[in-house]
Amino acid sequence: MNRRHFSRNMLMLGLGAVPVSASKTAAEGGEYYEEPSRKLPVRQFDVLVAGAGTAGVVAALAAARQGARTILIEAKGYTGGTVVEGGTALHSFFNLNAGIPDVKMRQVVKGIPSEIVDRLAAIGGTTGHAPMTMNPGYDPVCTVVDTELYKLVTMEMLERAGVSVCVNTLLTGAIRDGSRIRGAIAESRSGREAFFAKSFVDCTAYGDLAAFAGADYSEPNDYAVANSFGIGNLDIDKYCDFFRSHGALSQLAVGLRSGKDGRVVRVHSDEYADRKALPKGFLEGAREIGMAFATTTCHDNYLMFLKVDFRLKEKPTNRDAVAKAELELRRRQWQAVQLLREFVPGCEKAFIARTSPCS
Repeated sequence: MNRRHFSRNMLMLGLGAVPVSASKTAAEGGEYYEEPSRKLPVRQFDVLVAGAGTAGVVAALAAARQGARTILIEAKGYTGGTVVEGGTALHSFFNLNAGIPDVKMRQVVKGIPSEIVDRLAAIGGTTGHAPMTMNPGYDPVCTVVDTELYKLVTMEMLERAGVSVCVNTLLTGAIRDGSRIRGAIAESRSGREAFFAKSFVDCTAYGDLAAFAGADYSEPNDYAVANSFGIGNLDIDKYCDFFRSHGALSQLAVGLRSGKDGRVVRVHSDEYADRKALPKGFLEGAREIGMAFATTTCHDNYLMFLKVDFRLKEKPTNRDAVAKAELELRRRQWQAVQLLREFVPGCEKAFIARTSPCS
């Protein structure tokens, strides 16, 4: 459709005219609207992976590299999921051996996840497996990644492997034959489509494909929602010293930061730390907005990750309640930056540099 036709059709809609393609006249009012049936274009694959988070990317790569015709469907415009929206770190590459006699530290996760880290390292997008010098029982290493370079690296890997990547594509339903899933329905600006496959992998955060296919589920709502954000124009060494000087530092990792080794890349002061000496206004303000003190980075003058929480009274599938929570979380992000500016040396000119697209 050219610009002239598009403008003419929009004018017709604005004047109340019904487009020629409409098969039914919309009835105003009433409790429901019945959509007209339509034929969907069909695409065939061996493996369909729903959700392009950390697990979804690895699953799609593994399938495609074995010769399977693979499609990856993702609602957002990029890969990565929690690791790029939380922006904290990739965890559990090594075994938990702290305090266990005769157990040596060894890498237990290799393969594709390790390849991703290697590719990031080649372009300066990770701290590497930075040793935890304090509280290694949590995780003996901290593998921080540059969230934007992670998107680039994984999307390039998917392209090389021949995966059909459908980003900005919303999963909207499942096609079943009895109790067996045969396909998935998704919608994008290219329209509504049906994707049939022999195997399906649900890597969505909410288990969307499984739910559409009729699987039982519950919504315990027992965990706070959060929107993690990045903060620019501050000094992580001074941030670390702030907690250390008050005896409230509980985790510390050192690794590559801005290309130099042996530098602070993870700082944490958790609920088990002695925080009595922290400034009262800082601690009380942080508690009011659910602010956690864990942070990571692989760059100078930037915190990759800081988190504020909000306890949602309604279910997380309640769209309207979540919309209000999104606003509240962004208010809390701003309050968190104000607290840092007021109380933490090196943060006087900090600003919000990155936010997650959703809680």
